[in-house]
Amino acid sequence: MIPSEDLLPLLKKHFGYETFRPLQREIMAAILGRRDTLAILPTGAGKSLCYQLPALARDGVTLVISPLIALMKDQVDQLLAAGVAATFLNSTLAPEENRHRLEEIRSGNCKLVYLAPERLMSGDFLSVVRSWNVTALAVDEAHCISEWGHDFRPEYRRLKELRHALPGVPVIALTATATPQVREDILRQLALRDPAVFLASFNRPNLNYLVEPKQDAASRLVAFIKSRSNESGIVYAQSRKRTEELAASLRDAGIPAACYHAGLEAPERARNQEAFLRDEIRVICATVAFGMGINKPDVRFVIHADLPKNLEGYYQETGRAGRDGLPADCLLLFSRSDIVKNLRFLDQMSDEQVRENARHQLETMADFAESDACRRVGLLGYFGESWTMENCGACDNCLSPRETWDATVETQKILSCVLRVKQAGGPSVGIRHLADILAGSRAEKVLARNHDKLSTYGIGKEHSAAKWTEIARQLARKGCLAVDGGNYPTVSVSTEGMSILRERLPVTLSRLMVAEKASAARAGDIECDRELFEVLRSHRKQVADAKEVPPYVVFSDVALRHMARAYPIDEAAFLKIPGVGERKLADYGPGFIGEIVAWLADHPRLQFSPLSAATVPASRPVANGTSKVSLELWREGKTVDEIAALRGFAATTIEGHLAQAIEAGEDLDPYRLYTREEESEMRAALEGYEDASLKPVFEHLGGRISYGKLRLFRAIEARRSMAVA
Repeated sequence: MIPSEDLLPLLKKHFGYETFRPLQREIMAAILGRRDTLAILPTGAGKSLCYQLPALARDGVTLVISPLIALMKDQVDQLLAAGVAATFLNSTLAPEENRHRLEEIRSGNCKLVYLAPERLMSGDFLSVVRSWNVTALAVDEAHCISEWGHDFRPEYRRLKELRHALPGVPVIALTATATPQVREDILRQLALRDPAVFLASFNRPNLNYLVEPKQDAASRLVAFIKSRSNESGIVYAQSRKRTEELAASLRDAGIPAACYHAGLEAPERARNQEAFLRDEIRVICATVAFGMGINKPDVRFVIHADLPKNLEGYYQETGRAGRDGLPADCLLLFSRSDIVKNLRFLDQMSDEQVRENARHQLETMADFAESDACRRVGLLGYFGESWTMENCGACDNCLSPRETWDATVETQKILSCVLRVKQAGGPSVGIRHLADILAGSRAEKVLARNHDKLSTYGIGKEHSAAKWTEIARQLARKGCLAVDGGNYPTVSVSTEGMSILRERLPVTLSRLMVAEKASAARAGDIECDRELFEVLRSHRKQVADAKEVPPYVVFSDVALRHMARAYPIDEAAFLKIPGVGERKLADYGPGFIGEIVAWLADHPRLQFSPLSAATVPASRPVANGTSKVSLELWREGKTVDEIAALRGFAATTIEGHLAQAIEAGEDLDPYRLYTREEESEMRAALEGYEDASLKPVFEHLGGRISYGKLRLFRAIEARRSMAVA
């Protein structure tokens, strides 16, 4: 393994950082060891650096295959700003400029060269590439190589030919999202030899996932965006017309917005995209055609105004928020009518296998939206990853659990009705037909099959058919009903459902989601002088405009926040700011230092909590609105059980709220939370245990101590350790 200290001086010199993110050092060691590599890291984990930094540590050229012109230009701009010799070749270049860049590459003056796969595989260009001293090949957005991926690019399939043209050159493939099936396709299509495979967690801890029912979407978008002053965001919609309508609604409300879709003329698309990247408009309303080539790190929210077609697309699109690691919100407005629209579109597909696959993906997406479970459980589970924390603290269902109700009788009615339909003979029925039987509908389909003669016909008139449909869907998600796929899904009673009927087991279900739930915690924010931050932000915009680059190419919001809390007024202090390397110090340092010095002439230095307390670790949420309510009741002397009863939450949820308060800096008496005997037992069980998941500890203790108390104990011990340090 290459020692990290061998690369750290280059990391600080060019990129302004003193430490690596998780897996970066190991990936770089594999690449520098000339080993084929597959790296699957979430957006914002620093994938690009995994091949950019090794390129500076070795001789020769690193060839980067990138799918979009905008993406390669953006990355080259950032590399040049960091003092790295990089270039790109694509169709936007004039012939003379193209010849000049080719000569620079042949002369060995470029360390990184970005190409689209179409350019690389065109004509006899491979013979040109052979004349370069190519020592590494990086395939970015590698999921595009798979026909199973959501951005399939046929040209990526021909990259095998590059392996033959450059037989001894090691390859690194990188992507932010890939199911197990897509991973295998990448390995096979690129013919990676004995590859080192790195798979990071798909969890994006700084993203808050929110789902609301779609009610007056335009008004909700305006309210949501207006509550986030000066923040940039993306609104995704399914149709071109809808993106235009939403952008117009936002502009009418005084929010600078534009639309982006494939139906616009290329110059207009480019103008709108550039305006968004340069902070000249706050919001871009777009179809999914927008985003993969966008490297804007300070997108603070992503809104899906319509239901995405699959979870992989949803993950990729929400991943465009918070790439800088600062908090960001992901709001999905959900309506079952979106499912109906998508199903009509799917019915037009001629390929039955493709249609069934798309239908299954849509159903999975709808299940995610309707679920009352932690959003991370469903999202990470789709990629084969388990989320074992009981409460993620950063999704609507964990922050504001839905009210539950006793649905035992309703469950018995639904399960009995399914069995009566089966006993009557004839084909099985779907959920909606079942709901019509229970509600006593006189619909033709019910009467035609004589289902009005069943003993269960009309036994559920206390609820509407729509309500019975929702109950049945929840039972299907809980595994009480089995749903068979196909164009017309039908239901049957599962083994678990039969047990509920035979043993008369109780069943608890959740109420429907409501609009405007409690906002999720904005975990991981950096406390700073907000007024100075805005001054520095304005200066950054002026510098960026003069350089004709997006503001984040100059400095990220993270760097500006650190400046606005450390107040660096000389070069040595400025160089300590994360993201400040030697080239940026030389190019931009004097101007930013001048702004800070001028600010301090008229304003006092503010004091902030140490970063160890202010910057919350990835898996740890800060105290939020609903947590603060529980905390106030606790301060009034109420117990966990009393607070749970008052608020209608489970006791373990209240314990989670109090744990969040401790993690955010509150000092609570531990012996009001658990006994000294429980403390001793937890201390022994957690001795030397560092995994985030508390499930093994909970099971080791035989369930005697709740997850909530385990989390409280761990939070209190962490604060004590910090105080001692």
